[in-house]
Amino acid sequence: MNDGFVWFAIAFWLGGWAFNEWLVRQKFSNPALNRLAWFAVPVIFGAAIIIIWEGVVIAFNIPPILLPAPSDVWVRLINSLPILWADFRQTFLKAVLIGYAIGCGSGFLVAILIDRSPFLKNGLLPFGNFVSALPIVGIAPIMVMWFGFDWPSKAAVVVVATFFPMLVNTIQGLSASSSMERDLMRTYAATWSQTLIKLRLPAAWPFIFNALKINSTLALIGAIVAEFFGTPTVGMGFRISTEVGRANIDMVWAEIAVAALAGSAFYGVVALIQRVVTFWHPSVRSGRS
Repeated sequence: MNDGFVWFAIAFWLGGWAFNEWLVRQKFSNPALNRLAWFAVPVIFGAAIIIIWEGVVIAFNIPPILLPAPSDVWVRLINSLPILWADFRQTFLKAVLIGYAIGCGSGFLVAILIDRSPFLKNGLLPFGNFVSALPIVGIAPIMVMWFGFDWPSKAAVVVVATFFPMLVNTIQGLSASSSMERDLMRTYAATWSQTLIKLRLPAAWPFIFNALKINSTLALIGAIVAEFFGTPTVGMGFRISTEVGRANIDMVWAEIAVAALAGSAFYGVVALIQRVVTFWHPSVRSGRS
């Protein structure tokens, strides 16, 4: 065992921890410094984890087939950019984004349509909760049989996975406005569409964005899992299952890193849009204070 790497990793971890503890308690007069400190804390935390990981792998001489070092994963990632880009385009740009748009968009529109029908609303909500609980590994092979091996079958899995969370959250959000507020709109002789646009949808935005954020990660997981059941020779799920069989674990970790970055960036974009649209909500205003 190489003691030097272990002590270096422990020292880096403790130093990063102490610096983060100091950083989170600072209130800088310059807003730019506050934003920089807010950004630096997770970066230092992530860097400390990578250093610990690298140090443990080298110090204990862990075989790459069990756990490759981050430096090995980085080398494989840099040397495999064309393959990773092709997998990213097949899985994320085609299956995830198209399935996400269709699933969330149709869930939102159906929620608007059935909102005026208590029969449909009461009947569809339990069914939606039931379908949301169905395992993706059970739906994926059926969608592959129906829509073929290419990306449309993966997009179909994403549609099924994202439709009902959006439907349920939108219906709950449309019921968030109080009866007193609706009575006030009626006293103004507001039509159903005016009440929807000016009162009920603004009250529903926090619920709708919660569904969009949940679906942003659910869509990526669904597409990758669906590729395990049949796909052309490209895609994140195909690459992970194939490279595991070839014992190229560093390539598997490179695909996982790309998927994690894509999922985090997607979630972050949705969260930023939420802050712009729901700037009036107490949760957003308290975050800015």
